[in-house]
Amino acid sequence: MKIRFGVSLGADTGPEHLGAIVDRLEAADVDSLWFSELVYSKAVDPFVGMAFALGRTQRLKVGTSVAVLPGGRHPVLVAKTLASLAALGPKRVLPAFGLRSAIPSEREIFAVPDGQRAAVFDESLQLLRAALAGDDVDFAGDFFTVTGAGVGDPTAVPLDIWLGGSAPAAFRRIGRFGDGWLGSFLTPDEARRAREQIQAEAAQVGREIEPDHFGISLAVAEGGLGAEAVAAIRSRRPDVEPADLIAGSWADLHRQLDGYIAAGLTKFVVRPAGPTGADEFIDRFIAELLPREN
Repeated sequence: MKIRFGVSLGADTGPEHLGAIVDRLEAADVDSLWFSELVYSKAVDPFVGMAFALGRTQRLKVGTSVAVLPGGRHPVLVAKTLASLAALGPKRVLPAFGLRSAIPSEREIFAVPDGQRAAVFDESLQLLRAALAGDDVDFAGDFFTVTGAGVGDPTAVPLDIWLGGSAPAAFRRIGRFGDGWLGSFLTPDEARRAREQIQAEAAQVGREIEPDHFGISLAVAEGGLGAEAVAAIRSRRPDVEPADLIAGSWADLHRQLDGYIAAGLTKFVVRPAGPTGADEFIDRFIAELLPREN
């Protein structure tokens, strides 16, 4: 299976730096660049960033890590955006969606009916996949109704839809509706169990997720974990040592990668943690991780 590494940019990387970063990644033959959903920051919107990077490159893949689907965007409009991007950059668009924003203050802008976020997400995924798969789609659900929906040639640019998530309900959803998994904040042992559960859920509904479609988002903090990073990790995963989730050095990251690869994961989205500049991070990324690809 192909082991691949992609770069994810932090909230402090604004549009003024994006062109130089995209050019550098393309020149170094980096596999992919991933844009996070960080609304209250100067980070570029994920779909705008993907379009910009696709138009500037010939090989670099682009993805979302992860974009929020329920409450923020109508699934047919998302399908239209993805179909357009995939037509402009065939086989280079890697959409990944999540249930809600990881930033608590941003969750209010992705509004759904109380207590129904998971149901809206499931129906959004069904409609998104239907719109991408064919023209003249009629769909009547609890939250969305469309008639004669069509977003382009469904055979021209097939797209895999990856999903985030780290809970059992998310694994069931991925098995039923997803083509791949991009996890986060899980140890290698937890990631192994997640992969196995996703595969089992897919098998129960007669589906199969390709074995190289399992990945995780990771962070590396050169010079060790700062107090702010430790506090953020403990607030999210108080049951796990922070150093087991975010690497405090590139050597620590390599040890973590060994565990994830042994757990059956092959796709990795790596971001800087802490004050490391984008240029410095990309230099180390290229030197440390590209030799590990196969």
